[in-house]
Amino acid sequence: MLDWLQERLPELIADHAVPGIAVGVWAGGEVYDAAAGVLNTATGVEATTDSIFQIGSVTKVLTATLAMQLVDERKVELDAPVRRYLPRFGRDVTVRQLMCHVAGFEGDIFTDTGPGDDCIERYVDLLDDVPQLFAPGSMFSYNNAAFCVLGRLIEVVRGKQFDECMRDHLFEPLELTHAASNPYEAILHRVAVGHLDGEPVKTWAMARSNAPAGSMLAMRARDLVRFARLQGQVLSAESAAAMQEPQITLPDIGWADAWGLGWELSDLPGGTVIGHDGSTVGQAAFLRVVPERDVAVAILTNGGSPRPVHAELMGRLLQELAGVTFPELPVPDPSARPEHPERYAGRYTSRESITDVRQDADGRLWLEQTPIGVSAEVGDQPHRTELVAWRGDSLLPVEPSGGVYWPVAFVGRDNEGRAEYLHTGRADRRA
Repeated sequence: MLDWLQERLPELIADHAVPGIAVGVWAGGEVYDAAAGVLNTATGVEATTDSIFQIGSVTKVLTATLAMQLVDERKVELDAPVRRYLPRFGRDVTVRQLMCHVAGFEGDIFTDTGPGDDCIERYVDLLDDVPQLFAPGSMFSYNNAAFCVLGRLIEVVRGKQFDECMRDHLFEPLELTHAASNPYEAILHRVAVGHLDGEPVKTWAMARSNAPAGSMLAMRARDLVRFARLQGQVLSAESAAAMQEPQITLPDIGWADAWGLGWELSDLPGGTVIGHDGSTVGQAAFLRVVPERDVAVAILTNGGSPRPVHAELMGRLLQELAGVTFPELPVPDPSARPEHPERYAGRYTSRESITDVRQDADGRLWLEQTPIGVSAEVGDQPHRTELVAWRGDSLLPVEPSGGVYWPVAFVGRDNEGRAEYLHTGRADRRA
């Protein structure tokens, strides 16, 4: 397997314009890793198995683990209101609801409150005016802000800053030697730089205020699979199992089947797979674990189109090592017209975008999305694509994003039979 990885990686990243990659595999009680490409196209520094890459939202699993340690210590109750621990927090949600993306308030909030140790506290204080999209617990909508609230709760209960909690309660006990919570720590390692449109990014990290959601943490692939394999050593058996129990079913958006406490959960032919994906500025990370087979795989990249790379690598590794069949990426049929386009037509909004879905005179359905707010500020571009039928109320774009045709689900019904939400992982409400 290691020989195949080392031979295939250079070809695969070249095909998909990925500058550099690192892969870590835990199987049969051993760790295997491989790397290819470069960390920075401007310098030509080679990617090695000791290189660290940003893991983005995979961080959320580590943040959830920190919270579950507090549950084990009887310092936090999962179904207690967040206000018990953060009296100034102005929403009626529970700790559990933060951890499985059902808190219901808009979650793509990336306000930069500075680099100071009080940045997460200041960030959480700004969430009072964020719209509530739906009643807490009633549906799934991926929520970065909720994990920042969870990170602040951890800070308050522990009495120390989030980075210290990560180091003291995860890095050191699990001997994660190549992990960096900020650029000052990252520079001590061989570190990857993100790339957009083939060029190195000008900003290495996002706002520190979003660190619990995944804006900062960088790790070596070997250390990430070590965390996945040894997570149970820093948790009780009950808490480790609880993190893998389904809390909410997802819409049909090409993600997992359900979400647990931090982990996403997929029931695949051959077994249940838990995991998480992550992305930052020009970097992407993928973690999958098959608990019943004691197999974990981490794939870390720094640009290009990483999704097809992930699909091929993860598909083969999980099949050969764990007997699990990884799903194929969906491909649209351009001739497949939606049966009830009038259900979906309308405007859907969030703080990050305005999306118009329109039916033309021929009955074809078109999606036009315009970035606003922080998304526009960081350079996200408007895009337009036709939507075609796929499965039920989930449609496929005919134009890929990052080499993948991401499903768009239309969820709920208003009094006129129209969809209430456009769902791509985040639920955007009909205007």
